[in-house]
Amino acid sequence: MTFDYIIVGAGSAGCILANRLSADPANSVLLIEAGGPDKKMEIHIPAGYGKLHRSRVDWGGYWTEPQADLLDRRLYLPRGKTLGGCSSTNAMAYVRGNSADYDDWSAMGNPGWSYREILPYFIRSEHNEDIRNAYHGAGGELNTGFAKSFRTPFAEAFVEACVQSGFERNGDYNGEKQEGAGFFQFNIKNGKRHSAATAFLKPVLRRPNLKVFTHTHTRRVLLQKDRATGVEVATKSGEVAVIYAKKEVILSAGSFASPQLLMLSGIGEAAELKKHGIECLKDLPGVGKNLQDHLFFAVSASASVQQGQNHHLKPVNQLLGLLKYAFFKTGVFTSGPLEAVAFGSTDAGGGRVDYQFQFAPLQIGADYSVDMYDLNTFPHEDGFSILPTLLRPESRGALSLRSADPMDFPVIQPNFLASDNDKMVLINGARKALDVLQAPAFDPFRKQLLILNGKSTDDAIFRHIQQQAETVYHPVGTCKMGVDEMAVTDPNLRVRGVEGLRVIDGSVMPAIVSGNTNAPVYMIAEKGADLILKDG
Repeated sequence: MTFDYIIVGAGSAGCILANRLSADPANSVLLIEAGGPDKKMEIHIPAGYGKLHRSRVDWGGYWTEPQADLLDRRLYLPRGKTLGGCSSTNAMAYVRGNSADYDDWSAMGNPGWSYREILPYFIRSEHNEDIRNAYHGAGGELNTGFAKSFRTPFAEAFVEACVQSGFERNGDYNGEKQEGAGFFQFNIKNGKRHSAATAFLKPVLRRPNLKVFTHTHTRRVLLQKDRATGVEVATKSGEVAVIYAKKEVILSAGSFASPQLLMLSGIGEAAELKKHGIECLKDLPGVGKNLQDHLFFAVSASASVQQGQNHHLKPVNQLLGLLKYAFFKTGVFTSGPLEAVAFGSTDAGGGRVDYQFQFAPLQIGADYSVDMYDLNTFPHEDGFSILPTLLRPESRGALSLRSADPMDFPVIQPNFLASDNDKMVLINGARKALDVLQAPAFDPFRKQLLILNGKSTDDAIFRHIQQQAETVYHPVGTCKMGVDEMAVTDPNLRVRGVEGLRVIDGSVMPAIVSGNTNAPVYMIAEKGADLILKDG
């Protein structure tokens, strides 16, 4: 089989690329996905979010190495394994980041990636139901907007408490400025998750020049004289086949699988490849390096009223919620785990946003027995949590091969909190979160603070972080674009020194953005599609 373009990975980037590249009937396009169709019911129900991790639509085998600054804990790393990728399994938050993030990318030697230049790509794909201004799109495929039929009173209290604690009220953190507190914008449409598969792929599946292979695992990219000529894949039955590309192979497999595929194909640090018996065809030492991710933890309180989400976890309430959703598309099932958000800066941030508060109308108990990925372990007493999130970590990690077997998961070492500054940002973020939870706006709802309180020392706060912190699963940077010797891709997202091969996903970010990463990946894919079509 031969196609003009082969796209590996049907996640957020891959679905957009498949749509844009196949818009020209002259282009034959193949989209390859290791997972299956997005038929699991919980994908499409926003409240089903908590049932997706460690399920058949999650890869399930990505874990960090023991983290020295997190009590040698190994953190679980969810990754979507279905059409839509992580856009089918995430919390549906639509966050673009800070304009300065993209100006930084440009200043790192990536012309064309400044905020002014990339803003049109955000706008192109968006249909914002609620905001009409120069920063937002109308008529794009991807639905964004505020929660429509369910929001707890805790969320309103959170925004007001933030204002009482010194934050500005901000009705559009994706607009003119990011700082301040307001309500999350979500990728939800008519009470259902609006994933990349739903928004970009399904409407064009009837195009005769677009093929989608599911349950197909890409093993490596085939190279001939510094040019990508196709891919080797394994089908669900285990049969190995070769598929050829006339024009380009595009890796959109994410920040773990894209660098792993490059290394399995002989592209990476020569010594690393030699260790696994892989012939080095292109020595690019930056492959798998520069790993960055966001880290968060909970600062929580129990509630004096039953108006949150914990009590909805009781089996009888889940049944009632599901019936209400099925018949009326209203109620708690139309909502994910998050409601509101605030962006701020600590003294270490130099006046620029360096932490995020993600607000959830849930509490996770007075000890550390809750498994963040298992709703069955959550208490049924209502409460609420602020999740301080480290947005601009100084710590850098790396990904390397475990073996030359394409079915083996890679070794992932993020080096979380290796930087003292990262620790202080989170400690200061916790203190600010405690201020917010103790503000007057929460007085009608707050029963008591859990684990941390206003008298907690820095040491006590850090011990709490060490015991509870989890990744927000926003890994980026492992195939970073740039012009230095550690860059894997150039500013046009082409793998350096290899013709006909690009990486287009979150791994190309040279520095992580100041917010949830799904929206920026959509933008990268929109711009990437333009770059490909321009080259023909």
